Amino acid sequence: MTPSTALRPLSPAEARVLSTLMEKARTVPDTYPMTLNGLLSGCNQKTSREPVMNLAESEVLEALDGLRDLGLISESSGGRAARFGHQFQRAYGVPEQSAVLLGLLMLRGPQTAGELRLNAERWYRFADISSVEAFLDELQERSAEKGGALVLKLPRAPGAREQRWAHLLCGPVDVDSLGAAGATAQAGGLAQRVTTLEAEVAHLRAALERVCADLGLPAPPKADGAAPE
Repeated sequence: MTPSTALRPLSPAEARVLSTLMEKARTVPDTYPMTLNGLLSGCNQKTSREPVMNLAESEVLEALDGLRDLGLISESSGGRAARFGHQFQRAYGVPEQSAVLLGLLMLRGPQTAGELRLNAERWYRFADISSVEAFLDELQERSAEKGGALVLKLPRAPGAREQRWAHLLCGPVDVDSLGAAGATAQAGGLAQRVTTLEAEVAHLRAALERVCADLGLPAPPKADGAAPE
């Protein structure tokens, strides 16, 4: 079903609850629809989440109320506890592939098409990156009659090879802050790799010095060419 008007922007908590339901429906169908306890645990996972959240039960319940008003979730009362499921595709009028990409963007934050294809492996297997890009382009060019664009292609971050995509389900995004966050994350990752490489080089040098000492050979020169002390 294609909505005639855009749904109101979701709150961060509503987006987390909705995307968690979308994830678990595809990755652990045996526990779906989800209980409140299971949903709370899924929302607050420390892995595969950006940002990591620490929602209280009351916040999840409030988010469920808001999503129910938008027609984005369903509730069943079979068994001892209420269970919740999502109605994402029906409410937004998008195909499964687009729903998968939007769910991942809500869960993990801005990502490149390549990252989305890799992260979607347990949800849906895209044939190639161009297939992912085609669905993203379609979501970005979505007409006003269908509710407007649902994703935005972000400007290329300094030093990045690919542009990232962000969802618009929570309203317009601050492109500058997202770009700065991406650059900071990239710089942090580079610094970590440099630290790791330096530690490995130091370990290898120590091993080489021990070998030279055992063989009665001079210690190898330092990287700057200075003679060893």
